[in-house]
Amino acid sequence: MIKSMTGFGRCELAREERRITVEMKSVNHRYLDVNIRMPKKLNQFESAIRNFLKQYMERGKVDLFLTYEDFTENKMNLRYNRELAAEYVSYIRQMAQEFQLEEDLTAAKLSRYPEIFSMEEQAVDEKQLWNFLEEGLALACRQFVTSRIEEGENLKADLLEKLSNMSRYVEGIEARSPGIVEEYRGKLKAKVEELLGDTQIDEGRLAAEITIYADKICTDEELVRLKSHIQGTQAALKEGGSIGRKLDFIAQEMNREANTILSKANDLEVSNLAIDLKTEIEKLREQIQNIE
Repeated sequence: MIKSMTGFGRCELAREERRITVEMKSVNHRYLDVNIRMPKKLNQFESAIRNFLKQYMERGKVDLFLTYEDFTENKMNLRYNRELAAEYVSYIRQMAQEFQLEEDLTAAKLSRYPEIFSMEEQAVDEKQLWNFLEEGLALACRQFVTSRIEEGENLKADLLEKLSNMSRYVEGIEARSPGIVEEYRGKLKAKVEELLGDTQIDEGRLAAEITIYADKICTDEELVRLKSHIQGTQAALKEGGSIGRKLDFIAQEMNREANTILSKANDLEVSNLAIDLKTEIEKLREQIQNIE
């Protein structure tokens, strides 16, 4: 199977203490380019998230959106600083003795001194939080990959159709080529006869001219390479995998061969077939840009 670089995946996962929403979408790109938007509280997991995504994708510009709600954030712990309270008591007693003051210290009064009691958030279990994030990411990624595969199958069908069209154009050029040389032979012979009148035609010279012309317009090598590229692309599509870069290179080679055929064309039918061939190759290249 092949995958498109266009995909979408979404997951909303909720537990008693937290909820996460993962949404991801992608378009074609030469390499894997991931842009992550998430709450600052999850920034510590950015590297782990990027490594996790590589299990599901190799190429594409991917936008990942994470929203996170933690229902334990309002649960605070009261912290008692015993060491600081002891220092307060020690200094207050020292002051009372030095300045002969009445010592009326009580626990209630002491509790109101700064930092004796403080509120702090409950510690976050990072491993537990990552396991929760990983579960949500996995569900979204599976949906994302499924959408890429579905689109990839549509691309595959379209590309195979275009390759069939290209094969017909190549066969048309191949079938027409011998006729061009024969027509040139007839035209050249008629022209020579018209110029020389009753004088005998030098068949050797005529054959040499025809050979030079045939060599000049010959596209056998280009047609053989084109057929090989078409077959190679068909085989790669049926084999599947991450073949986008490979097919893009082959399409460039196809375009080069088609340009050469068009430059050699000295016949209207061949020119039209070569133009149709180039048009089909350009359509093929556009579609290949979307394959992972």
